[in-house]
Amino acid sequence: MKLLNQSLTYLSGFILLIVTIWSVVFYFSMLNEIKSSIDEELENHKRLIISKAESDTTIIQQRDFDERNYVIREIGREPALSFRNRYIDTLVYMQDDDDEEMELEPVRMLVTAFENNGLYYELKIINPMLEEDDLIKDLFWFVLLLYIVLVISIILINNIILRKLWKPFYEFLGQLKNFRLGNSKNLPVIETRTKEFNDLNNTVNSLLENSIEIYEQQKQFIGNASHELQTPLAIVTSKLELLLEQNTLKEEEAEHIAGILKLIERMVKLNKSLLLLAKIENRQFLNNSIVSFNKIARQLTTDLEDLASYKNVSVELHERAELQAELDPALATIIVTNLVKNAIVHNSENGAVSITILENSLIVSNTGARELDKDSIFERFNKTDQNINGSGLGLSIVYAICGLYNYKISYSFKEGKHYFEVVI
Repeated sequence: MKLLNQSLTYLSGFILLIVTIWSVVFYFSMLNEIKSSIDEELENHKRLIISKAESDTTIIQQRDFDERNYVIREIGREPALSFRNRYIDTLVYMQDDDDEEMELEPVRMLVTAFENNGLYYELKIINPMLEEDDLIKDLFWFVLLLYIVLVISIILINNIILRKLWKPFYEFLGQLKNFRLGNSKNLPVIETRTKEFNDLNNTVNSLLENSIEIYEQQKQFIGNASHELQTPLAIVTSKLELLLEQNTLKEEEAEHIAGILKLIERMVKLNKSLLLLAKIENRQFLNNSIVSFNKIARQLTTDLEDLASYKNVSVELHERAELQAELDPALATIIVTNLVKNAIVHNSENGAVSITILENSLIVSNTGARELDKDSIFERFNKTDQNINGSGLGLSIVYAICGLYNYKISYSFKEGKHYFEVVI
């Protein structure tokens, strides 16, 4: 979730909480004020009724609630003397102008007692709360409207003011995403008067400058290593080959030199593989373009026919879909070549290799006698067969390329076959 949306979520949540608490407090405060006001009116009404009852005895005969909104009944002396004023919220059958018949309506009732001419009476006075209920409902909708207005205001502020405030940050972030070591000439720049953003710009650029310096040093080292190692190896190889061509060596000496040439050839391959790994890890292969894995696989099956024939292994290509991806063409070729060549070399007698291309994955399988160690199969210099003349870096290189492009590579063993799957 974006920072702007997170801030909006938190602000809305806190405002909802604050408005909710405030609404509850406001509601009960208003309700208490309303009831206090009604109770004062009931108290005044009580005094008037008691006062009139001394001169007008017909008032004491009021037994039902009508337009006078009170009833009086005679009670004993002891209950009357122990009586305390009680204010009650209750329902009473009443009929308004717009009602066809009497309905239960909310009222506030005062229950009290008084003495008149030596007799004691219970007095109940009611005050309808229809208008008060309407007022409370209006207050509720007002609070709800207030919350909606506040949220809309926050959204507008978030999308206008905060978006403008964070714009330099997102522009700087976009420059960082597009920055590539060795390819980008200019460092990301943030144009703002905000101190925190300027500090961020300075810190990031300082780290990038160090990274560029280290990258250039590694790049120079890789180039120098490639030159300094390949040249002497090539010279030694040519001189040994000249010795063999002179036919002046004994058979045993010639065999020793042939063995040395094989070791040198292995060193050359190892050197190339290590340099390739270093270049991949330093992201020196990022000349990306749309690559067809189908085309690479078709060409590879033709190129490796001799090797497969020599190993007495059959190679089948199954194209179930067209698989394309954006990556460096050289690295795409290395992925397919290393997997297929590895499947041919590490195979059983009269074995088979299957290349399956799906919509979003490449699967290379080959026959085998036993399952390999899943935890170490992609490690460097891991060789399942020590008798095979290889560097032990083929799968490590494939794993490094997959990591460079966030591809997923996995290994499994099912029904006597090894399966390597690369999910694009």
